[in-house]
Amino acid sequence: MVGVDVGGTFTDLVYFAEGRLHIFKLLSTKADPSTALLAGLAALNVAAEVIVSHGTTVATNAVLEHSGARTALITTRGFRDVLAIGRQTRPALYRLAFAPRWLPVADGLRFEVTERIGPGGEILTPLDEAETATVLRQVVAAGAQSLAICLLFSFANPVHEARLKQMAEAHGLAVSVSSEILPEFREYERTSTTVLNAYVMPLMDGYLARLEAGLASRGQSGGQFGVETPGRTREAGGPRPASGPRLWIMQSSGGILSASAARRQPVRTLLSGPAAGVMGAVFVAKTAGCDQIITFDMGGTSTDVALPGGSPWLADAAISHTHEGRPGFDGLGGIEGWPVRVPMLDIHTVGAGGGSIAWVDAGGALRVGPQSAGSEPGPACYGRASAGAGPVFTVTDANLLLGRLDAARFLGSRMRLHRAAAEAAADPLAALLGMTPVELAEGVLRVANARMEQAIRVISVARGFDPRGFALLPFGGAGPMHALDLAEALLVSRVLIPRHPGVLSALGLVLADFTTDHSRTVMRRLVEVDRAALAALFAPLLAQGQADLMAEGFSPQATGLEQALDLRYRGQSFELTIPADETDPVMAARHFHAAHEQRYGYARPMPPGSDPRAGIELVNVRVTARGRRSRPEFTAQTPTPSPDPAAAQVGQTRLRAGGQWQLAPVYERDLLCPGGRLAGPALVVQEDATIVIIPGWSGQVDPWLNLVCERREER
Repeated sequence: MVGVDVGGTFTDLVYFAEGRLHIFKLLSTKADPSTALLAGLAALNVAAEVIVSHGTTVATNAVLEHSGARTALITTRGFRDVLAIGRQTRPALYRLAFAPRWLPVADGLRFEVTERIGPGGEILTPLDEAETATVLRQVVAAGAQSLAICLLFSFANPVHEARLKQMAEAHGLAVSVSSEILPEFREYERTSTTVLNAYVMPLMDGYLARLEAGLASRGQSGGQFGVETPGRTREAGGPRPASGPRLWIMQSSGGILSASAARRQPVRTLLSGPAAGVMGAVFVAKTAGCDQIITFDMGGTSTDVALPGGSPWLADAAISHTHEGRPGFDGLGGIEGWPVRVPMLDIHTVGAGGGSIAWVDAGGALRVGPQSAGSEPGPACYGRASAGAGPVFTVTDANLLLGRLDAARFLGSRMRLHRAAAEAAADPLAALLGMTPVELAEGVLRVANARMEQAIRVISVARGFDPRGFALLPFGGAGPMHALDLAEALLVSRVLIPRHPGVLSALGLVLADFTTDHSRTVMRRLVEVDRAALAALFAPLLAQGQADLMAEGFSPQATGLEQALDLRYRGQSFELTIPADETDPVMAARHFHAAHEQRYGYARPMPPGSDPRAGIELVNVRVTARGRRSRPEFTAQTPTPSPDPAAAQVGQTRLRAGGQWQLAPVYERDLLCPGGRLAGPALVVQEDATIVIIPGWSGQVDPWLNLVCERREER
């Protein structure tokens, strides 16, 4: 099994074979991400018959950079402008200047056809096929590469969309239909989700085709293994490839799907990379016996935070839990201002990473990000600045100037950092602000940390959770460098740093299960729904889910079907998703009241003896089909009799902390033994990350080789 996470700066690989875990990091290749991916597989000497699980940003970048396919939209007559009209909400309430937002479908590529389905699924006006044929010729003539079809009430009866798709495919168009992508009510959200799927479909199809061809031709390339960690594989009855590598893609929901399914529905991969990190983090926390964590993923371009909790629902699948409705899922997810109504882990992202560029705004204030140096040219200290563009000063450069990075041991000593280049990049910015380069570096870290602290408060304090009751679990190449500073600011007293934080997202890909999601709009008063009626509503979705699992070759003992309800109080506009595996509407109603109070601070009172279902509306029913794959298990290490960390010390450095320079020991993490305790200030180096232990904190290696950091002094 191989997990490959492609980020903006680094591509991370985790390879589990013959009972050992091998890791590898290399710089990403922006022009074609598959180049770095295949080079990493070659370096790890990956076997020919291997399952590759991949976290990709191809769909995400296409939307963020507006570089997707030329896309057309066909709607019911009278609804061609549904995207432009939207919900008439103001994203910034008090902003006086209005900036028209980017539309993924240009005005000249929005078309209408004569047809009408009623809200109950009845055909009010048949599809005019002669007119439709003319419209499709106009779509082709306009140069459209992809087509989105979204007809009114198609979720109740998809017959017209199915016929339209059949006719469009005859013209050689890539087609996305809303009744397949999102068979739920709300035409604006359904149209937006379907259009974004069509917008990225040709790009994702081409990328995955190149990747599968490369995997087939280079599956047996030679190379050197990276760092090894003992472990073994737990068999779960999952499918194995018949011959050659098999490619799986991470979804935004935290489950994986086949490459062929990802080609058809790439909109499900918009949070592919961040979701994998949450999966890995929950696995680490569960193994370490820590059930209340805040995940903090700081990479080269951005930081992603999430709040997994202690609910047992889906715990075995390592799904994030946010305690609100269906744990970990954001029903109002979106990208670039467009709603995306597919299952997404509830992850908050800010543009602050190791490669985030420092700059000065028009008012003379120091800013950091969201622009990133990426891997090309990368931070100034990488020494890769091109002749046409000078070096930029980044968060990574600031960490180097403050002694928080070991220039000689970066990336397992495979890549040397250049302090002089970082200083040269700092000089013009420092002069502009009237600072020394060191003062500038301290300011850059304060600004970046403030942005990341605010992101953590968004997913905790703003949602009714006190971060002091959680442990912070940092990962990503830069996460462990900033974690203790953030914990200090948030009054968090415990930080759990995984054994391989820099490649945890890749590990999460290896751990992830196969999932498919199905939903259906119902719109009924919950008090009218008993157990039998609810079971009847779920039945067709359960059959679909089971068919998905059988088609992928999962054995019955390795499958599971999870049910959920979208509920709201009558008169409300939005829902909370509540687990309903017991098919008990009364119990689901009780869970909904509790979830609503947790999320919004109140719940409708229930007088003694009243039916908990009263006043609640059932909007959608949902089923997630899960196929459990073989996944690695790690063995706890026995603490050594004398876990003195002195044997792991490989040097000493000058570390800037609290506004002054301090001498700090440098430890090699591979040499630390279970039970070993480190006192800050200290630096811990390893191939995939660097850990900064600040004064007042200490770290101890647990039996799972995690580094558990705690505050030694009272605040």
